[in-house]
Amino acid sequence: MATDAVLSSASPRPRTYRPVNRTLERVFYSGMAALLCICVYIGFGPTYFRAGMMRAPLPSPILHIHGAAFTLWMLLFVVQVAFISAHRVRWHRSLGTVAFCLPPIMIVLGVIAAIDALHRGVRIGPLDPAVSFAIPLIGISGFTVVIFASWRARRRPDAHKRLILIATMGLVAAAFGRFPWDRVGFPPAAGAVTGLGVLLLILIAFELMTLRRVHRSTMWAAPLMFASVALAVPIGMTHAWHAFAALL
Repeated sequence: MATDAVLSSASPRPRTYRPVNRTLERVFYSGMAALLCICVYIGFGPTYFRAGMMRAPLPSPILHIHGAAFTLWMLLFVVQVAFISAHRVRWHRSLGTVAFCLPPIMIVLGVIAAIDALHRGVRIGPLDPAVSFAIPLIGISGFTVVIFASWRARRRPDAHKRLILIATMGLVAAAFGRFPWDRVGFPPAAGAVTGLGVLLLILIAFELMTLRRVHRSTMWAAPLMFASVALAVPIGMTHAWHAFAALL
C-alpha cells in the first residue's frame, strides 16, 4: 500500500488542456480564409485581377497558367473551409480528393515561373535576378514540404487543417511582396517576410488562447514556412546560389 502511494504521488499528472470550441475554430478558419483572399487581391490586383486576369498583359504566357492555378487553389481553400463550417464533412472530403491533384501542378508551375523570371532578369526591388530567383524557388520548396505533410495528415483533422492553412499562408507571402511598400520605403522582400510573420503569429496566438499550447503541427510547420521566406534572400546572396542560378 505504501509503495502504491509513493508511486501514485511520484507519477506525473496528465496535462489538461482547455476543451476545443469547435464553433470558435470554424469562425477563426473562415475569417483567415477571407483575410488571405483579401491579401491576395490587394497584392495581385493591379497586375492580375483588376487587369483582366487571363487578359492581363503579363510578360510571359506561363504566368497566365500559373496565376489561374494559384487562384483556383485560393477558391478551393475558401470552399473547403465553408464546407466544414456548414458541417458538410462528406462534401469536404470528396472535393479534397480532387483538390489535392492541384498542388503538384502548382509546384511545377511555380518552379517554371521562377526560372522564366530568372531568364527575363526580373528584379524584386533592389535585388539582382539571381537573388530574386531564390525568393519564389525556396518559398515553393517550403510549400511543398508542408502541403505534402497536410496530405499525409488528411485523416487527422486537427493537424490537417493547420498544415493546409500554413501552406496557404506561405503562398500569400508572394502577395505581401507586391503590396505598395515603395510608398513608405520598405523593401518588398521584407514586406513578404513581415506579412507572413503576422499571419503565423495570429495562428499561434489563437492556439494559445484556445488550446493553451501551440499545436504540434504548427510548432514545426510555422517555423519551416517562415524560414523558407525569411532565409531566401540570405541564401540567394551566397556564391553557391549564384553558381546554381548561372547553370539555369
